[in-house]
Amino acid sequence: MLVLLAGIFVVHIATVIMLFVSTIANVWIVSKNGTQSEGLWNACENGKCDLQLAYAGDDALKSVQAFMILAIIFSVISLIVFIFQLFTMEKGNRFFLSGAMMLVCWLCILIGVSIYTDLYGNYKKNLTHFDHHGYSFILAWICFCFSFIIGVLYLVLRKK
Repeated sequence: MLVLLAGIFVVHIATVIMLFVSTIANVWIVSKNGTQSEGLWNACENGKCDLQLAYAGDDALKSVQAFMILAIIFSVISLIVFIFQLFTMEKGNRFFLSGAMMLVCWLCILIGVSIYTDLYGNYKKNLTHFDHHGYSFILAWICFCFSFIIGVLYLVLRKK
């Protein structure tokens, strides 16, 4: 049981770190030659990342930014609640609060990344000079999967 709890804890920390990296890094879409990229906050060209996004100020982009930040907040709160429950909860109880918070994080990631995928992720339709999705976009979808798995595990896990 201790190994399972430690494994879930490590995956949860990895998910929080990947969410931070995914949200902060400006590599959601990358150009064909790799010199240009765009993220949620800035556009980058030849290592200079203070360029204005082509779709900056768009309400949909602001909602993606907000949902990704909310996902980070709920993931961190879920981790803190899990640690708190681990040391204060009686034996036999389940980690319902941690699981619920992680599933809210999962929902925020789902909404944010889905909006981005629908409106901005279709690079061939919107921006012809971009060729593929960057690592931030892929990390966001990986965090989507991990947060769902962690949330469900918290809901079914009992403290022994």
